[in-house]
Amino acid sequence: MTRLLFIADLHLDACDPATLALFHRFCRQQAASADALYILGDLFEAWAGDDANDDAATCARQALAELSASGTEILLLQGNRDFLLGPGFVASCGGRLLSDPSIIEWSGQRIALCHGDSLCTADEDYQILRHRLRRPEVQAALLAQPRSERETLARQAREASRRAGANKPDTITDVTQAAVDALLGELDVDLMIHGHTHRPADHCWQHDGRSRRRLVVGAWSDSADYVVADSGELTIRRFPL
Repeated sequence: MTRLLFIADLHLDACDPATLALFHRFCRQQAASADALYILGDLFEAWAGDDANDDAATCARQALAELSASGTEILLLQGNRDFLLGPGFVASCGGRLLSDPSIIEWSGQRIALCHGDSLCTADEDYQILRHRLRRPEVQAALLAQPRSERETLARQAREASRRAGANKPDTITDVTQAAVDALLGELDVDLMIHGHTHRPADHCWQHDGRSRRRLVVGAWSDSADYVVADSGELTIRRFPL
């Protein structure tokens, strides 16, 4: 039986060596026995381009390249913090970049994968910004700037995001049920795994006569949560800090 792992929202940062070490340990221990590791966005706290060479970039490249060389497939989605993650980084760690959303098949089930920020439709200001930052011409203009300027912009955007998020209620920063049902209907699937909201949970409900399920991968802050697909079961687990 194929064994899959799903993680999201690690927010790896050169200023946080403990989480960098934890990620390296996770790759060598838990992920080494998996057939594939899916990273559902926000692997990094901020990402200014694939030419990044700080400790976070170096750690992630090394850990994932070792994991890929050992036989575990590496698949990545872009998040809202690392939307500039591109083919250069993915190639350096032996991985593959997925579109958001993507569908995979496992144990006779079709599973929708996404970062999750597109489902937070109540946050209208963020959705406008997200749409703009996903435009190829905007990303090309950002990447054309010197790395030092991009890194400064990334830090400023990170701080602005923290301030804005602190003033928004949970009803704004969480996904909306209507957006979830709409995406599942559009993709014709009943099972979804995503991150972004930092609210790990296993949601089950009925919609249009169909049983649906949504697993949310938690952020790596007070704990390191991940989802395991193994022996026909999907479960949320916690890797010890």
